[in-house]
Amino acid sequence: MQILDSIRYEAAPVKGGYTDRILQLDLSSLTISILKVEPNFKDKYVGGRGYAMKMIWERTTKETRYDSPENILVMAGGPLCNEPRFPGTGKFVVGTISPLTDTFIDSNIGGHFAPLLKMCGFDALAVQGIADKEVVVIVDGDESTISIAQAPAYGGETDLGGLNYGEALLKEFNDGNLADNLAAVTTGSGAIHARFGIINSLFYDRRRGRLRSKQAGRGGTGTVMRVKGLKAVIVRSSQPRVKANNPVDKKGVQQAGAALKTVISQQDSKQLHLSAWGTPVLAEYMNKFHLLPVNNYQYGQHQDAPAVFADVFLDRYFNKEVPDGCYLGCNLACAKGAEDVELTRGPQAGSRVGIDGPEYETVAAVTSQGIFDPQYIMEYNWYCDDYGLDTISMGVTASFLMECFQRGFLSIEDTGYDLTWGNIESADRLLHETGRGEGLGKTCGQGVNRAKRWVAERYAAKTAVSKEETMAELDKFGMEVKGLEFSMYLCKESLAQQGGYGFSLKGPQHDEAWLIFIDLVHNEIPTFEMKANALKWFPLIRTWFNAVGLCKLPWIDVRHPDAANTDNPSQNQPTLEYYAQYYGATVGKNKTVQDILNDSERLHLLQKMINLRQGKGTRIFDQIPLRAMGPAYFNEYQSRSEYYDDWLRQHLGENNSLPASPEDRHQTLVELRQEAYQKLCDVVYEAKGYNSDAVPLPETLEKFDLLDEKAEALLKQYGLQR
Repeated sequence: MQILDSIRYEAAPVKGGYTDRILQLDLSSLTISILKVEPNFKDKYVGGRGYAMKMIWERTTKETRYDSPENILVMAGGPLCNEPRFPGTGKFVVGTISPLTDTFIDSNIGGHFAPLLKMCGFDALAVQGIADKEVVVIVDGDESTISIAQAPAYGGETDLGGLNYGEALLKEFNDGNLADNLAAVTTGSGAIHARFGIINSLFYDRRRGRLRSKQAGRGGTGTVMRVKGLKAVIVRSSQPRVKANNPVDKKGVQQAGAALKTVISQQDSKQLHLSAWGTPVLAEYMNKFHLLPVNNYQYGQHQDAPAVFADVFLDRYFNKEVPDGCYLGCNLACAKGAEDVELTRGPQAGSRVGIDGPEYETVAAVTSQGIFDPQYIMEYNWYCDDYGLDTISMGVTASFLMECFQRGFLSIEDTGYDLTWGNIESADRLLHETGRGEGLGKTCGQGVNRAKRWVAERYAAKTAVSKEETMAELDKFGMEVKGLEFSMYLCKESLAQQGGYGFSLKGPQHDEAWLIFIDLVHNEIPTFEMKANALKWFPLIRTWFNAVGLCKLPWIDVRHPDAANTDNPSQNQPTLEYYAQYYGATVGKNKTVQDILNDSERLHLLQKMINLRQGKGTRIFDQIPLRAMGPAYFNEYQSRSEYYDDWLRQHLGENNSLPASPEDRHQTLVELRQEAYQKLCDVVYEAKGYNSDAVPLPETLEKFDLLDEKAEALLKQYGLQR
């Protein structure tokens, strides 16, 4: 590799989970610098998510877009990242201005990259600028060097896929060998062609003898990485990882970790079986409760769904003999992988590959296209990773285009081929066109929000229907909010999850509020008031996990047996106490769960202010498509007419008779669902300390020490002053 710039440095030691150093790269000038973090910074802006948001808030403006040189790409773990004695500590976030939403996005990702980066002496990596030619960054803690190198091309090829490129790069760097003291982040060629490019976190699994990968999937972080000309970052450190966080109270960390591992080992096998089946187990639950997105979220259940349940992947693909997981010490080990899978389609047909996944979201992204073929799901999974495409946004945008074809907004003349539901050949063609930036894939790669405009323009040009009328129709079933595609849960029957998607600051991603399970499967928040309260509480605790470098699945998906005896079993408070203990023992500050919620609320409000600055923070941007609230079209109502009629009887009351015609019942149902959502907006905004237009009140910001001159000036634009 041709080195373009390099520095020697002395790694800052880790103390109480932090190094208090940020590695900064300016790719426009190819310069490297190290920022020393002020002592109070980490107290106010906890962990990776806080670091990323604060830097975006201070160093970008309302004019900043994803491809602006001043946009920053931040990769950061947190104080609790990298502790094998506690489950789920390999997580970090990638934060930036999103190509899809034009505002802040952070995507959660696992693997070994952030733990090794911390051991190299850095809490975060912040990249700005745009390189003239593609580069690779190497952070070598063993040699105490940081280098920017020209990105090599291998075998004369202009661009290997993100997975293959990462392997070739690591082998070249490490004398032809892979090793578990190395990790890398990469993305593929598709990320430059699509707005929903992902970042792959690559790490060596010695038990499988290959590189494995986890993904920062949402919002286009990989697209930003490629726009900046950054093809990969390598980190290396050979320091022991156990106790590498240098916690203040080592015994307290060990006790908290042992307690949580005991709960996982005793309870997971009685509950979701994630350690055996991984997250694909959710497909069976979603189908049973009419929550599996089928045909672009039109239906929640399908007769062919058992073909993609977890047992199928376990029997046909997953290696039962090799333990799984994405970081050391996690006994939930839900990240599954398959070996020696033959690809039957696409440019790599005939190759045999290792595949990491699928996760539930990838399974459901394919069912949203009407496809229930496990082999296709595996191949879709691998190609999306290799191209660097988000399986969720790819699937949702493809299914939106399929429904446009179904409803006559697109014809074969527009698409070039048949886009009917369940057509694997067409779905596969669209996937590869998107990865290559060709044909209909150029439109698909822009995401649902921009694809709607493209469809409306073409349809209006060949019919008497105006573009505005067409857009109004497409808005009913274009499954996006704020520019981000919905994650894979059908929320028509869950008012709580509707709010979880609509109020999510990054767009409709379940990362902030996954309430569908406790609402409709466990029925633990049956009243309107309980749903509204959950929409204040859950986003705060869930996003705290992203801030400190933790996976939230050991908390939310493995219920502590004592939780049933608490006032709110769904909050799983007994397990949260372990997390509070772990946090306090690591950083040396004893905090209650409420203290943790307060820290998270400060970050939540800061993200809200970024959204407002970028023009996407008011009530109108919390509105969800009609399909997310109920049956958008009559065919959806007809598919469950008895259920919907019973629902109407319950909500109309004894003094109101059911409308006579099915069409009128459908219309009444839609009106009631819309009224309920607007009422939910009002109640949740008040609980969060917002005005009715979803803008935080000055006293709300002041409570969390965020009401500085910059914030005051922004609120003034929305008519609010102290």
